[in-house]
Amino acid sequence: MESAKMTLEAESSQMSHSMKVSSQKKKKTFTSSEEDTSYNNTIPIISADVMSVKELLDIGSFPRHRTWDIMTHMAHEEHRRIKWTLFGNEAEKMERDVTRTQHLLRKRIDKVALRNRGEEKVAEHRRYLEALRKKAPDFTIPLRSHTVWEGMRAVFTCTIQGCPPPKVTWFKDGVPLTCPHHAWNYTPVQKHGICTLEIRRCSPADAGKYKVVAKSALGQATTFATLVVNSYLGAVAGSGRSQTSEPEAQFSCAFPPTWVTEGERLTLRCTFTCPLLPFQRDVSWFRDGVPLEPSKTVDLKTDGNVATFTLEPMYKEHEGVYTVQLRTRDGVREHSAFVYVKDASAAVLGGPASPLAVTVSDINKDYVFLTWQPPSADGDSPVEGYYVERKELSEEQWVRCNVQTQKTCQYPVFGLKPGTLYQFRVCAVNKAGMGRPSKATDPIMTADPNEATRTMVVSVDRGRTITVTKDELEGEVKAPLPPTDVCACEVTDTYVVLSWSEPEPRGREPLTYYVERCVVGNNSWEMASLEMAVNSPRFPVMDLVKGKKYYFRVRSVNKYGVSDPSAASAPISLGKPQAPPAPPHSLLPFRDTDTSVHLKWQEPEDKDGILGYYLYYSEKGKQKWKTVNNKPCTKNSFIVHGLKTGREYVFRVKSVSRAGNSNYSEESPSIRVKAALRVPSAPSAIALLLCTGSEMVVGWRAPAHSGGDPVRGYYLDKKEEGADVWGEVNVSAVQQRQLKVSNLTSGNFYRFRVFAANMVGVGKPSEPSEPFLCEKWTMPEPGCPYDMQIKEVRDTSLVAVWAPPLYEGQGPVTGYLLEMSQDDQSDEWTAVNDQPISGTHYKVCGLETGQTYRLRVTAVNEAGAGCPSLPSEPITALTPPGSKDIEIGVDDEGFICLTYEAEEIDEESPGLWNRDYTEPIDESRAQAHSQKNSSVLTFSDASEEDLGLYTVETTDDPGKSSSYDFTAEDLERLKELSWQVRNPLIELKSGWQVEVSEEGRVRLWLQTESLSDAAELRLVFNDHEISSAPHRKITFDKAKGLVEILFDPLSPEDQGSYTAQLKDGKAKNQCTLVFVDDLFHQTLALADANRHNHKRKSGPHFQEDLSWSVTDECELVIKCKVTNTTKETTLKWFKEGKEIKEVSYDRTSGVSSFTIPQASQEETGTYKAVVSDKRGEDQSNLKLLDDEYDKLRQQLSKQCALSAGPLSIECTEEGFRLFCSLKYYTSHLKTSWLFKEKPIDQTRSRTGFSAHKVWIDILNPTEKDKGKFTLEMFDGKETHKRHLDLTGQAFADALQEYQRLKQAALDAKRRAHVIKGLPDVVAIMEAKTLCLTCFVDGDPYPDIFWLRNDKEIAFQGHFAVIKEHKCTTITINNVTMEDSGKYSILVSNKYGSEKVDVTVGVYKRGDKPPENAVMMG
Repeated sequence: MESAKMTLEAESSQMSHSMKVSSQKKKKTFTSSEEDTSYNNTIPIISADVMSVKELLDIGSFPRHRTWDIMTHMAHEEHRRIKWTLFGNEAEKMERDVTRTQHLLRKRIDKVALRNRGEEKVAEHRRYLEALRKKAPDFTIPLRSHTVWEGMRAVFTCTIQGCPPPKVTWFKDGVPLTCPHHAWNYTPVQKHGICTLEIRRCSPADAGKYKVVAKSALGQATTFATLVVNSYLGAVAGSGRSQTSEPEAQFSCAFPPTWVTEGERLTLRCTFTCPLLPFQRDVSWFRDGVPLEPSKTVDLKTDGNVATFTLEPMYKEHEGVYTVQLRTRDGVREHSAFVYVKDASAAVLGGPASPLAVTVSDINKDYVFLTWQPPSADGDSPVEGYYVERKELSEEQWVRCNVQTQKTCQYPVFGLKPGTLYQFRVCAVNKAGMGRPSKATDPIMTADPNEATRTMVVSVDRGRTITVTKDELEGEVKAPLPPTDVCACEVTDTYVVLSWSEPEPRGREPLTYYVERCVVGNNSWEMASLEMAVNSPRFPVMDLVKGKKYYFRVRSVNKYGVSDPSAASAPISLGKPQAPPAPPHSLLPFRDTDTSVHLKWQEPEDKDGILGYYLYYSEKGKQKWKTVNNKPCTKNSFIVHGLKTGREYVFRVKSVSRAGNSNYSEESPSIRVKAALRVPSAPSAIALLLCTGSEMVVGWRAPAHSGGDPVRGYYLDKKEEGADVWGEVNVSAVQQRQLKVSNLTSGNFYRFRVFAANMVGVGKPSEPSEPFLCEKWTMPEPGCPYDMQIKEVRDTSLVAVWAPPLYEGQGPVTGYLLEMSQDDQSDEWTAVNDQPISGTHYKVCGLETGQTYRLRVTAVNEAGAGCPSLPSEPITALTPPGSKDIEIGVDDEGFICLTYEAEEIDEESPGLWNRDYTEPIDESRAQAHSQKNSSVLTFSDASEEDLGLYTVETTDDPGKSSSYDFTAEDLERLKELSWQVRNPLIELKSGWQVEVSEEGRVRLWLQTESLSDAAELRLVFNDHEISSAPHRKITFDKAKGLVEILFDPLSPEDQGSYTAQLKDGKAKNQCTLVFVDDLFHQTLALADANRHNHKRKSGPHFQEDLSWSVTDECELVIKCKVTNTTKETTLKWFKEGKEIKEVSYDRTSGVSSFTIPQASQEETGTYKAVVSDKRGEDQSNLKLLDDEYDKLRQQLSKQCALSAGPLSIECTEEGFRLFCSLKYYTSHLKTSWLFKEKPIDQTRSRTGFSAHKVWIDILNPTEKDKGKFTLEMFDGKETHKRHLDLTGQAFADALQEYQRLKQAALDAKRRAHVIKGLPDVVAIMEAKTLCLTCFVDGDPYPDIFWLRNDKEIAFQGHFAVIKEHKCTTITINNVTMEDSGKYSILVSNKYGSEKVDVTVGVYKRGDKPPENAVMMG
């Protein structure tokens, strides 16, 4: 401490001396930096006040700042410069700042030195006190033993002393109880020197010896105690006597390899043999060895004897090996299976799958770097690139980061907001479009990664801390220093990412950066970060030119200004395009299980950048490739699950890298999916079959699994009871499942064990038998049967097969008793048969599906029943998947055969055939061979000697077996079928057929099944073989089995019988046609007619003859259609010899029509159409007479009736008018009116019709006319009805309207009105007399007024009015021009009035009167 202080004072005094010397020099006035703007704009000058304290205090040893070099250079050039440099003013300012900084730094250093010295003294005193307190561990109060009842709580307690505090470890039966592996109910606690272990709900498993070990650097101490748990069942756990504990759970049914679609839910279920014990309930789940914990997407449940794992949604990143672990008393048991994640449906048809494993790295304020893995499925075309998308956590919209697609699986994202949470995802793109997005990344916060390095936390006494930041140590820094270490951290063929270090010291003010660049060889620098704010020491440059090299430099910027540029980087250029990796090679498949294949391959020589491998498979010959894994496999081997047993597959593999996927490897050799060959499992059920006193015959049960190859033999070991070494009984393998053991000592006990062997090797030994006493058997009852096997297991039945006992007792075995026990541990046995079974096999029926059974058998003789056999292995009554029964039939050669299909059967593993389950097949009578997935037993010459029960089982799985009882009925039926196969008939699909073509050709033909190229035909006509002739052509299509005879033309000489004789290998057949009499003559006539018609059609002709129809508009349309016409072709219509001109004709379609809007009797007659040109003429006739006209009239009536609208009502002054509107009404349509389903009284009604309406008037209606009215229209065949329900309010409204109209009509008759009016305009010559007369009527008689120009005329002068009964006249004598004008007569009474006008025109003599006037006078 003292030396550091002296060094600091020496440096300070040296600096003070240099400052003093500098201040004694003559000071001059210089231009300030603010005034010399032109120089500053060219090269930014860093002032001396920003020099670090380290530079000022240690100028000699620290490299000098470039500012010192500039100032020294300026001093040397002082006399030669025209302008003064900036040194004077800046140096004076620097003196003041340095002095102030010096005093501040001295105070801080003194404070730190004092604090450090105090801390050292305190620490030294603490170490002294701790040394005084040190003591080795010692238990002042040791553990005490406990005895508790099952289910109670036990607590072990001890007290320990020691300094330093010792480490305490608890042990149970020598096994440490380390968290978290100890049982759930164990809770160790250590506090204030007191150690406790609480055991909740004690069980017999918790009984034992407990130990506590305390360790420290000074020694170790130990204390012991015993826990005894009394069981309610009477046993005492931990006491050395027999214990009874609850059975612990084991795996019963675990999840298999699973496939789940991307985005869906994964549920894995594991079932245990019994409910989990308390210490087993903590079931652990792993994916690829990584523990899985509950979260928002992961749900772990354990209930009773079931544990479930749920993950939703699934992504490709979740693909892998899932493992579940279960604790047992013997350790940890686990089960694993692979979970495959399939691609979800493409976003666009043919689009690529989603990328995966999007990772965010190099997180800065405004920059992150993304990497990902390419998808396994490209879609319909290769992946061309990727789009990167980002989303702020607070927003919903995804924003694309790159405009152009990114070729490789990495991308720098720039321009982010500092301090913001972002998520990122990636989409692959091909020619079809953009695929599904990848799984979004977890939210990341953009922040300065160096922020933590700028803060230091110092611990002081009593747990206090002091936080010191670099800002406080650096002091006040204004104009920033330049960055350092500018380099390229990422280089690709499309962009370069620059990185640099912050300036030191940085200062408190926030920094941004300017990035500049220039081409190598050119000193012109330009801004690379133009219009972009760079907030972090990372910057991606996207616009570099390939082939050019660049220098880069960076400037720091804060609110005080811009720094000098940093040192230029080394030359930087775009890199070479990243090439995809090479594909793997030497891909080989190996057999694994009956649904999986193990693949291995050689990795490429250059493995740099390879992330893993994608695998693909296809059935052999189909070339329909499917993806195996959607997450790259990182090893060079993989087990492909989910394949179909017995199918042949080929495989290929791709390498995966950031540059994309490689090409496919070469296809692997094909492999048939089948379980790999293994050694057989251990035999079981060793039984003593016979003992003579010095020899024993030992029998056993075959292994449950043969390992894919038949068991070739067995090896037996023996040892005396109490001996430790096993001895071999047989050196050579034995085929039978029994063996005589000789040279034994009578009275001794012996144990035996058995090995099974196949072509792979010798399997594991069986469990040792129980001790067998070597003593001669003399009991009268027979020995036990042995080698019991269960075959043909189905849902409700099974077959038990056994071997007879070797020891028969006093007499021969007369039968067997079969017993059955439910469940695999039950001791309750039930007899299956009431009477002894004579044979050594028996079919047990009536089983419960899904129930587990065991069987045993007992031999019986005259002395009674012997001892039972050992129970069979537990078997569940369920039909094995894919099990089929034996089928009997005849093969292609006509031999009777039995066929059994199973996916496990092939040439390597044929089926095993027997008679009555045990008797081998006589190869002289029948031979067995295997085909693809089937085993066939073919009889050489089946006869009654071959009848009986035949059985077959698969080599790999004897549990898959079947049997068939070959009966006499089968033999008789199959012999007949065999004869048919050996003497086949050619099958006729069709006998002789006769056809006549439009051209008049006659075709005789017959068809058989498809024939081979060696087929032969012999055609016989009237007992003579015939062949093709000029008018007769014979063809024989063997592939279609078609025989044809074509006559052109058919002549009377061709009448007779035709026989076709066919032969194809062994198959034969013949068919005869008797072509005579009516059949021949009708065919000949039709051929002649067709030939004539064909000749007619060589010119214009009618494709459709004249025909008529009635349209929906009730119009009659007569039309025809012609074809084969030209421009010169004419078409004319005639009726009764007269040409019809109103005909439409469309030359394009050939349709011509004649439309009659309202057909009537006039349309009857004969119509003819004639089409003709120079090639010929054709005509068509239509007679609309008699019956044909009646059909037309009926059809027209029907269409008129169908066009009828609903029945409606209108009111008149006479009553109700019920009417129905039609598109056309014809008198042939008979109408009837009904009221309440009865004809209407004609005395009170009046009917009528028009062209479009039919009606009935109900005169003077009353309340009696309320009801349903019906109109019936009869078209000659059918009756059409329309109804109107005139009741209720409808009737009331109609009756009211009728009464109103009736009253209005009556009032109209009484109203004053002009009966016979005046002309509109009259003309009269001047000086003549004008008389205007009107007839009027009204009740009461109306008042009459004459008006002139709407003013009443005063009857004086030359006006005179005469009023008579219903007549009035006005006379104008000696008319003048002034009498011209409008005259009116107005009549009125109390019911109304009427006014009639007349215009009077007076003209002079000699003038012409108006043309439209009535001449008067």
